[in-house]
Amino acid sequence: MPPSPGQRIGDKVMGHIGLNAHLLAGRAGYRSAGIHHYLAHLLRHLPEADPHLRYTLFIGPETDMTALSAPGPGAEGRGADRGWRVNRSRWPTQHPPLRILWEQTALPLAAKGLDLLHGLAFVAPLLAPCPTLVTVYDLSFLRTPERFRRGNRWYLQMFTPWSCRRARRIITISENTRRDLVTLFGIPPERIDVVPPGVSPSFGPLPPDQVAAFRRAKRLPERFVLYLGTLEPRKNLITLLEAFARLRLGVKLVLAGGTGWMFAEVFARVQALGLEGQVVFPGYVPDEELPLWYNAATVFVYPSLYEGFGMPPLEALACGTPVVVSNAAALPEAVGDAGVLVRPDAVDEWAQALERLLDDAALRAELGARGQAHAARFSWERAAAETAAVYHRILEGWE
Repeated sequence: MPPSPGQRIGDKVMGHIGLNAHLLAGRAGYRSAGIHHYLAHLLRHLPEADPHLRYTLFIGPETDMTALSAPGPGAEGRGADRGWRVNRSRWPTQHPPLRILWEQTALPLAAKGLDLLHGLAFVAPLLAPCPTLVTVYDLSFLRTPERFRRGNRWYLQMFTPWSCRRARRIITISENTRRDLVTLFGIPPERIDVVPPGVSPSFGPLPPDQVAAFRRAKRLPERFVLYLGTLEPRKNLITLLEAFARLRLGVKLVLAGGTGWMFAEVFARVQALGLEGQVVFPGYVPDEELPLWYNAATVFVYPSLYEGFGMPPLEALACGTPVVVSNAAALPEAVGDAGVLVRPDAVDEWAQALERLLDDAALRAELGARGQAHAARFSWERAAAETAAVYHRILEGWE
């Protein structure tokens, strides 16, 4: 049964949307990557995307609202100039089991009176009192289940299919995930909307003297290969290390990012390959430093086995840095014809691609220019507008 429409103004229906954003991180670190990045940028632009919509934002006790560029005093409570109310849970939902319990028990009660509830990360309450929408970033927990913790895998494998089948519509961030939902869950493709992420204007070429000063401050060499992301099995860093060990070009490999799970294998392989002096681990990189890291690198590399989209390669392209990525999952969508694509398990091909780019300055310049043009097609304003359009499709009862 289609939802009861709200008040209509012109050709638009007004609506009150609930946004479950409990995966917004409370502090900088491991949880600040990935989904947090997407949520922060999308929510920052939603209030301006459509004046006919108002929002209640459900967040955890540790969520830092400054990540959304919300106004200072009075941001929580009404926040009328941002177009939302903030509902901060008293439950310690930074702990996954309690977040799951809150999601399925407390959230349905808090959602009464909403016109639509948007589960921004895979799951919506099974007993929601209003129509639901779910965003699914990827189905890696089904495609590469052996690379997930058992509890996390069980939760996603059980609740994501239920949530998707009960939801009025589903948003994915890539055509690849859309195809996976059709293939693995049997979701009709016409119920799935693809809303790719955007690239912040902060990502772009920087003045050479600023980049040189950054290299000096971080003690980085003039030439290096950069990976930036969580250190975990799905990122396929062992293949990258084995390929890098075959290079004889005197460059360093920088593996930047927070540690996920099973990261010890990465450090062990560095030692086994005798790369201790050639591989650098700077740890978690704060958002404000990301453009500098991309600009400072000679080549950016992303060998992941599976991605719902692949933001780091797109950000690197926006900075004019050539990229080499796996030809797996959604990564070809992220880089288009501006990146070098390599089979994720082909160590020789990774070594050859890296050596070719490191040796050929003209090719790097060509790919850098092509990358900037490709990245310019993606904006958070567009992502927010397309998300708001999905809200209206549901509110107006479109099929």
